[in-house]
Amino acid sequence: MSVQQLEFDRFAIGFDERDRARLHTLWDQVIDSGQWSHNEMNRRFEDAWSAWNGVPAVALGSWAGGAVAALEFAGVRGEAVLCPSNTFMATPLAIIAAGGRPVFVDCNRDDLCASLASIEQAIARHRPKACFLVHIGGHIAFESEAIAELCRSAGVFLLEDCAHAHGADWNGRRPGTYGDAGVYSFYATKTVSTGEGGILVSANDDLIAFARSYRDYGKPDYEVGGLNFRMSEFTAALGLVQTERMPEIVAWKNEIAREHLDPLHPGRLALPDGMVSGLYKYVTFDPLERSTGKVYDQPCHRIMNTGDELPNSDWVAGHHWCAPLYYRPELAA
Repeated sequence: MSVQQLEFDRFAIGFDERDRARLHTLWDQVIDSGQWSHNEMNRRFEDAWSAWNGVPAVALGSWAGGAVAALEFAGVRGEAVLCPSNTFMATPLAIIAAGGRPVFVDCNRDDLCASLASIEQAIARHRPKACFLVHIGGHIAFESEAIAELCRSAGVFLLEDCAHAHGADWNGRRPGTYGDAGVYSFYATKTVSTGEGGILVSANDDLIAFARSYRDYGKPDYEVGGLNFRMSEFTAALGLVQTERMPEIVAWKNEIAREHLDPLHPGRLALPDGMVSGLYKYVTFDPLERSTGKVYDQPCHRIMNTGDELPNSDWVAGHHWCAPLYYRPELAA
């Protein structure tokens, strides 16, 4: 089948029309239950995500809810928190919302993600309470294991921003399991989408309990100073359906990438052996006339005018492009 026939470069939400009837059945179950929040669909969605991710999960109304909850648990108020400049502004803004002080670190040019060397230097200089590791474009940061070991040895809480990393895998290990916690986004354009929403994952039972309380104003005992970051039952039903479909979505995108895009883009971002990207973005370092833009076209340290010198972050902003790749299974039937 030709590239023209597939039309995978035409924008589409990553929803499979074959799931429409099942989704409506689940929504009917929510309506019939008479409980549209804090009920069975949230539990089923969390269980499905946990089964894929390998650690317990807490569904939230947004990525921000999970990120701020984790940072509050880590006690970053008044403390430095390391943050790659090559990320969406949501990452430093979550630090600020939790009372922390963002300290920007540089990225690598090969994976676009935070650099171990830059983090090591910043830990020595700033003695941070926590550190963000952002998985960019759908793959896992290449230095995840080394960064996690560094943070453990330095007593730094490591929070993985997994907003792009749905479906990613590295020799059987999933995003959010390298550090102390991980947070995913289910915004409308993501590989797995619920329109709005997020999920926090962690092997730390105390953090999971904290996040459950934080998302509901600190209930039941109000010892946690939380707010409303609950996920509705209708959203959780969509998340459940999308999670069940995720392996197929990721496999489809990877098949199209290998067969049709890789031959056209010799300068593409190359993954280590054993790694599978969820391909939220198909990144290449060759200029493209037709591109979905950049993952990020302006580093956060430039947006916030901090005066930091982060040459790799500046270089990446100007030297990568994203070839369109959208899940359209009906075109491959």
